Amino acid sequence: MTPNVNLCQLIEQFGNDEKCRKALETLRWPEGPKCLRCNSDATPVNDRNTFDCDSCHYQFTVTTATIFHDTHLDLWKWFLCTYLLCESRKGMSANQLKRTLGVSYKTAWYLCHRIRKAMTEADHKLSGTVEVDEMYIGGHTKNSDKWKKHTPVIGIRERGGHLHFIKADAPLNQDKVYEIIARNVDKTVDVIMTDESRLYNFSTTAHHRAQHKSVNHRAEEYVRYEGEMCVTTNAIESAFSLFKRGVVGAWHKVSVKHLPAYLQEMTWRFNNRKNQYLFRDTMLRLLQSDNIEYKELTKAA
Repeated sequence: MTPNVNLCQLIEQFGNDEKCRKALETLRWPEGPKCLRCNSDATPVNDRNTFDCDSCHYQFTVTTATIFHDTHLDLWKWFLCTYLLCESRKGMSANQLKRTLGVSYKTAWYLCHRIRKAMTEADHKLSGTVEVDEMYIGGHTKNSDKWKKHTPVIGIRERGGHLHFIKADAPLNQDKVYEIIARNVDKTVDVIMTDESRLYNFSTTAHHRAQHKSVNHRAEEYVRYEGEMCVTTNAIESAFSLFKRGVVGAWHKVSVKHLPAYLQEMTWRFNNRKNQYLFRDTMLRLLQSDNIEYKELTKAA
């Protein structure tokens, strides 16, 4: 697949299921089709989109044992939906995809969640200089009792590197914040930057020996220079701002149950923002991802 593919190129290259199958074969077996049971070479069966193992004669297709297996949706619609989710900086709603792809809302919603599942990233501890902040999902309110029921999200961003969004349990406290930071930030981290919230009183924890620098937002301090060091949380706040615009402008409402899926979609797209092969790498993730059933997504939390 070519880098930085645009929508016109996508339609030209993958405008029908036959082209999509060829692309999936190249991604899955760059050195030629291999048997899914014994890893021997396999030969195409004429006019059946099927391969026959030269050794054990097991027959399979390029979608066998992938998230595409037994799908009733055209492969080219999978490709188009994946491309749109990769390229839409603030995300795209299932309702918009329903209109774009000409499918039912249920199909579009289920399709989005299967793609989001494939976007899950492997654990990666952040290092260097990191910024930490929190936000609450649940809408605007001045009622303190309702505010306590909002779902907290911790954001951690490595300067010049990766972003992590982590859903936390309410109510949020220091112990929960420290535990999340310990799981997501390497002990060799140099500096942890936060605002003045009591949640980040790192003098009371031995999780990290890093310097702790904070900015006082109540005093309208957003950037402070200490020699060559720029003390700020603007980078993580800008990432949160992008996610909020996705909630308000695209999804409109995000349930607590599915919040982690939306967070991982946003972080996957953000962490690959300079990746020229984002679409290709996402398709590879889909080939490697297990399927998730609709009843699993819709069962009570």
